[in-house]
Amino acid sequence: METGGTGANGAPLPGGGFNLRKFARQPQTIVRFFSWIFSIVVFGTVTAEGWVNPRNRPEAQCVFHGDGSACRYAVGVGVLAFLGCSGFLLLDVALPAISDARRRRYAVMADLGFSGVWSFLWFVCFCLLASLWGQTSDVRGIPQDAARAAIAFSFFSSATWAILTYFALSRYRHGMDGVAVPTSMEPPAAAPTAYAPTSYSHSAYHPTTYPGFPSGGADPYQQTLFTAGAQPLGGGAYQPPPY
Repeated sequence: METGGTGANGAPLPGGGFNLRKFARQPQTIVRFFSWIFSIVVFGTVTAEGWVNPRNRPEAQCVFHGDGSACRYAVGVGVLAFLGCSGFLLLDVALPAISDARRRRYAVMADLGFSGVWSFLWFVCFCLLASLWGQTSDVRGIPQDAARAAIAFSFFSSATWAILTYFALSRYRHGMDGVAVPTSMEPPAAAPTAYAPTSYSHSAYHPTTYPGFPSGGADPYQQTLFTAGAQPLGGGAYQPPPY
């Protein structure tokens, strides 16, 4: 699951097993853990010490120039960032077990979109709280350290979520490039061709002639069985035997 490592979308291929020690040492896991802690600091600080009760007013006011929307914004962004960090941390653990490349891509796209949006929202929170704190003139009874901590950790959260956005973008661009593809492939077998019988040319037969023998006459070794006008052996008339 290292960023840019071998595998699909920066995560190992399925079947490699889960190594907790290696997972905890990954830069993405460390940055996500810090983002998780920073979000707790911001919404916890604003929830616990971001509201004060002035002497001349019965209702509680936000320490950031009395703007309640600023406190609610910081709490809302912090709580959702805490839930998002928890969810994507679990997704990082489960990503190597996902064998479908399309689902992996969707998971990385969700991480990229959420990280980019929350990096911007944290920057807006930092600018808003810092601006309102600079306009706060009466700081009597206000926990100043808590207000400054909320401003500082909002800035830190914006930076860590920007780093997570970069990691997610790297994994998205990595895609399936890290998957090893065999380069030596046998060529496909040729398709069988139709059988075409060999054509033969018919030529006239010419018997072989040997020297000393007539080429066109009858075979000298061939004797005729019956010859017209032949006389029987013995030269005389044939006399049948007496019985």
